Amino acid sequence: MTGAVRIDFTGRVALVTGGGYGMGRASALRFAECGAAVVVADIDQSKAAETVELIREAGGKAESVHVDVGYAEGVREMVDFTVATFGGLDYAHNNAGIVETMDLVVDYSEDLWERVLRTNLTSVFLCLKYEIPRMLERGGGAIVNVASESTYKGNVADIGYTASKHGVVGLTASAGLAYAKHNIRVNAIAPGNVDTGIIERARQYLTPRQIRHLETVQPVGRLIRPEEIAELVVWLCSDAAALLNAAKIAADTGWHVA
Repeated sequence: MTGAVRIDFTGRVALVTGGGYGMGRASALRFAECGAAVVVADIDQSKAAETVELIREAGGKAESVHVDVGYAEGVREMVDFTVATFGGLDYAHNNAGIVETMDLVVDYSEDLWERVLRTNLTSVFLCLKYEIPRMLERGGGAIVNVASESTYKGNVADIGYTASKHGVVGLTASAGLAYAKHNIRVNAIAPGNVDTGIIERARQYLTPRQIRHLETVQPVGRLIRPEEIAELVVWLCSDAAALLNAAKIAADTGWHVA
């Protein structure tokens, strides 16, 4: 990555959920570029395999795992696979998440509410539950969860997504405070509009004017690139970010205060 900060993760192991595309793929590639062995986890097995191939083509080490992170057994097996394959776990980017609809609260189905919270929030709880003990075995580690710009201002629609991301912030604070003395840092990033599959899916619900607004509303006047988020994720896992813990870091070029 041209212009990237030099970080050496040689001998370290990283796990990325939702690593088949978008921010997850970008962070998996960046972890590998820094020397870490990477496990790419995704519910879309073919997309995870594509990410692994990209890492290997660049000379890195990676394996993929098929998992639905909303269920405990799958998450436990994912973490166990990581440790069995590469000998431990040092870093995790708990990135998997979905956006399904822009319905208001009265129109939001109860089944969808359950599914979005399971995928976006319960998954982060389960990842923390099974990742942290493995990091303790290594003497510490770092975890980056994914919240959202919506945790600053909320949204009138997208209520399941917005509620789930507020929950991620709470989980991050609690876990970060609980394990700081054990050399494990837990932070959350709060991205704005990133050019990923979620944005692409959102377009089907929007008018052309709304799409244009989506693309230009941030102070920088464009969508954020997944690679820009990946740089932040990997830096947060590095020793350079040693003082950052239990924090929510805005990654929206200032949109949250605009």
